[in-house]
Amino acid sequence: MDSRTVFVLLWTLLSSTSTGIKLDVDGGYVDITIAISSKVPQDNTLIDKIKDMVTEGSLHLHQALDKKVYFKDATILVPSHWNSKEFTRARTESFEKAKIKIDNADSTEPYTHQYGECGKEGEYILFTPNFLLNDTVVQVYGSRGRVFVHEWAHLRWGLFDEYSETKKFYHSNGRIEATRCSKSIEGQYYERTADGSLQACGIDPQTSLPDVNCTFFPNKNQNTDSSIMYLPSLDSVITFCQANGHNYEAPNLQNDKCGNKPAWTVIFEDSVDKDTLRSLEPMQSSPPPPSFKVVQRLQRVVCLILDISGSMHGSRILRQQQAATHFLRSIIEDQASVGIVTFSTNANTQSPLTTIDSDSTRENLIKKLPGQSDHGSTNMCKGLNLGLEVLTKDNMDALGDEIIFLTDGEATDDIDSCSPMAINSGAIIHTVALGPSAAKALMEMAERTGGKFILSTDDITSNQLMDAFASLTLSTGDYTKETVQLESVGEKTSGWFNGTVTVDQTVGNKTNFVIIYEKDVPSISIQSPSGSIYSLTQMSHDMSLKTVTLKVPGTAETGDWKYIIQSPTLQSLTITVTSQAARPDVPPIIVKAHMNQQSSDGTKPMIVFAEVSQNYKPVINAEVWAMLEPESGSAQTLQLLDNGAGADAFQNDGIYSRYFTKFEKGRSSLKVRVKNPDGQARFTNKKKSGAPYVPGYVVNGVVELNPPKPPVSEEPLEVGSFTRTATGESFEVTFTGSTPPNFPPNKITDLSAEIQDNSVLLSWTAPGEDLDQGTAKSYEIRWSYDLQMLRESFSNGHAVNTTAVSPHEAGSVEQHSFNFSFTIQNGTKMFFAVQSEDEEKAKSETSNIAQASKILPDPKPQPDPKPQGISNPGMNLTVLVISLCVVTVVICFVVAVTTWAVRRRKRLG
Repeated sequence: MDSRTVFVLLWTLLSSTSTGIKLDVDGGYVDITIAISSKVPQDNTLIDKIKDMVTEGSLHLHQALDKKVYFKDATILVPSHWNSKEFTRARTESFEKAKIKIDNADSTEPYTHQYGECGKEGEYILFTPNFLLNDTVVQVYGSRGRVFVHEWAHLRWGLFDEYSETKKFYHSNGRIEATRCSKSIEGQYYERTADGSLQACGIDPQTSLPDVNCTFFPNKNQNTDSSIMYLPSLDSVITFCQANGHNYEAPNLQNDKCGNKPAWTVIFEDSVDKDTLRSLEPMQSSPPPPSFKVVQRLQRVVCLILDISGSMHGSRILRQQQAATHFLRSIIEDQASVGIVTFSTNANTQSPLTTIDSDSTRENLIKKLPGQSDHGSTNMCKGLNLGLEVLTKDNMDALGDEIIFLTDGEATDDIDSCSPMAINSGAIIHTVALGPSAAKALMEMAERTGGKFILSTDDITSNQLMDAFASLTLSTGDYTKETVQLESVGEKTSGWFNGTVTVDQTVGNKTNFVIIYEKDVPSISIQSPSGSIYSLTQMSHDMSLKTVTLKVPGTAETGDWKYIIQSPTLQSLTITVTSQAARPDVPPIIVKAHMNQQSSDGTKPMIVFAEVSQNYKPVINAEVWAMLEPESGSAQTLQLLDNGAGADAFQNDGIYSRYFTKFEKGRSSLKVRVKNPDGQARFTNKKKSGAPYVPGYVVNGVVELNPPKPPVSEEPLEVGSFTRTATGESFEVTFTGSTPPNFPPNKITDLSAEIQDNSVLLSWTAPGEDLDQGTAKSYEIRWSYDLQMLRESFSNGHAVNTTAVSPHEAGSVEQHSFNFSFTIQNGTKMFFAVQSEDEEKAKSETSNIAQASKILPDPKPQPDPKPQGISNPGMNLTVLVISLCVVTVVICFVVAVTTWAVRRRKRLG
């Protein structure tokens, strides 16, 4: 058996170290990590509640998918400050990469954070401690196990909600329907007044639909079993909508985002589990209960493994030293333990594990960083093995410890022979590739251990190596204790290098300005918002590192800090500014950046994501730019958008996105810059995908109200001026040929339609020539009275004359009104869809299907309008009112007859 075969077998056997959720061949989901934020105080009841939720959820999941799947095992990661002898040590689990998070937020509502399109996995599920500990939430959201399955469907299979908080009602066949799935869900309609009482719903004269305060109250007892994505709280609801019961017309996100596909169809045809699910047979008995591990990550233990081989000679070894110094001085937390190993032909320990307990300890570690190359070869296995040995000195193993492995070359030895052992050690391995020749195995090691892979080119002005080390954090969920990067920028100049960095109200502690020069020390002046000037004499200057550092004393002033740098000669200059939270009770604004694929063969579009938030509150209206720099070639710059079009799934959710089409072969780095130059950025509490709050149920014909939903401010709050930079994990692209493939225009996802007299106004966001870049060539618009026909056979719809329509640049708002040759009758419902085409005649996917109804308002509106014509399978309000009137008349008649009979008998007697 050759060494490559042995390596592949080892790799397969050790795949359990992967940090991603997997579906076993027996239908069991494994490697589920549920992480509790370090902000949560110890409460062991929380662990029991998590176990109960997953155990109950496993039974519901088993029933929901034809008895094919269940939750097999889960690991609960508790904070370092929790105390118990029952906790074991974490391996590669981390709060940052956990798919289920327990943390405090502004709202108790459970939700799933979804970035991508239909059928794509979400980012994570968030449950608050209050949701898990407070049993009153069961009344308004449903049992926790049922809610967990609802959120799991968002997370794992990319489903969307089948209710709508913005479009609660719609017209169908001359009736008013509640937005729901299935339509067999029955209930009643009422408006809840300020004093908590109920009254009949009014009708909005503009839409002929119930007004905004009208609510659908479902019957507690139903005769339908779907759908989990609508109301998981109903006892009868045990599965997902399938084709025969799906409500294709409902204006909900599941229809909008998934092309009107039923949830069941998406799960079995589009999700990450589609192939496995189709091959699984139903289990013959109930699944076993899930098994649980409760693990804990204590203080960070990190070993720097640094390349000092011959190829590192010159500027590379200096840049490594500068970046590692920045990491030790400003990034790694107090009480962490750090060791340092160097390698080339041989490996050596420069420092054993040392606990950082003071600034002097940090400086002593910095002194042990390598400052020159030994001109040897690149024996990576020797470096890895010695680094692991250093990590085992404290407790005999490397479980949960971290390696930061930096190299600039291909391994002289066989990296494949030692990487499986390193992966199986239980350590998290972060890898930094300096230059285009760094070994390809670096990305695999990082991916398989929950680490990060970062590429740094030789372009000094990109500041990539400083950014790489600044990004190597391991979040516990408490961002007040982590370093935030405010600025990272460089320039090659023989003159001025000036700029402004904003210190906003959420940061200010431990603020550092680090200026690196290539040749000769420049003149440097930094001015605070109040006008105080810091000159070079007030800064720390390390001539050997060619680094100047200003540590702002105390808490830095809020406002714009100006740096003025003048170079005496033509050279590269960079500035890096970092800070921490100003107050322990106010988390900073943070930015997270990543690609939708870490490895791509070029056949599917790549998407850049940047999330801007503060304690789960999205920051909207910011200006966000992404820089994508390949190993060789020119960097690409993209403005990321939060407009709900193109690559962006939802408008104003604080997630900024864009397709990346001009990629090059090889590995590329990702860096994001965020600012609020015009003061338009705002916080928002926009509802995310998640189980719905149920205001009440109808029981025996009477509405039983649930406790009111805790109020959450809906008013966007001003953010103020701020700046941030963030580095995402690097990615690799491979494709055949010399140029990337041509992509068609992106799918239009926000088409809307409105009937105006005998014309229709259509609105959408313009796609591009290549996805959301450039300008498409033309549009094809079609309509039908039959939604299914248009959905299944776009070309058979009625064509709209678009000869006068010229597409605008991608991202522009398109609004076009079209007249018809016939009169649109009252009660008419029409469906519309759009395709776009590029210069190479490549067509986009069919857009979302927009619907419009012509419902003329009652010419003689009543002063207290009732929801006439509302489809209410349980009991229509109109029927209810008529029935009450009839009953009253009958009672009065009986009383009158009885009274007459009694009086007559008395007279006769």
